Amino acid sequence: MFTGLIEEIGEIIAVEPVGDSLRFTVAGPLVTSDATHGASICVSGVCLTVIELGETDDGRGTFTADVMEQSIRMSTLGELGPGSPVNLERAVRVDTRLGGHIVQGHVDGTATLLSVTPHEAWRTLRFSLAPELAPLLVDKGSVTLSGVSLTVSAIADETDPEPWFEVSLIPETLTATILGRLSPGDRVNVETDILARHVARMLRLGAAAAPAVPTSEGLPA
Repeated sequence: MFTGLIEEIGEIIAVEPVGDSLRFTVAGPLVTSDATHGASICVSGVCLTVIELGETDDGRGTFTADVMEQSIRMSTLGELGPGSPVNLERAVRVDTRLGGHIVQGHVDGTATLLSVTPHEAWRTLRFSLAPELAPLLVDKGSVTLSGVSLTVSAIADETDPEPWFEVSLIPETLTATILGRLSPGDRVNVETDILARHVARMLRLGAAAAPAVPTSEGLPA
């Protein structure tokens, strides 16, 4: 479990194909400072399990983790290579303030940056949104983009031909995460709010299980 508050920007050191999966080695001095074998670290929104710890030639701590085929298909991790920057966060402790929102590290899909609107000290980013994810986002609700806990600042309504949503990034988010480096056309990993997913699932199951309502047609007078 994570909060979506990024602790540091790490770097992909190596990517090794292993069958239909990938094995990543990531440099992150802070997140590896107390990491152990089997620890969970969120890498740009994807929860990965540490299988090995190490160190770069320049003394930076590293961890190695396997990325399964489903994670590669659902996220942008398959596009990364040595030198790629990534957002990193360690699993939340039970005695820590939950400054962001509940983040699982289970990516629902990706979104493409459509536009960047600069303001005096902040930026508004507009992203595309897959139609199946549109019901799970609401104005002023929570969304996780490449591991960053954010608030939806605007969202398309039913009259728009394509779904989209916007987030507004303050200077701290622009500098402390990789989101400040994005350009139109770049993709990010999207995790919708866990509560929204549960409600949507219950509504679908409830609608499927509801008995048919009889009509007055064919009934005796």
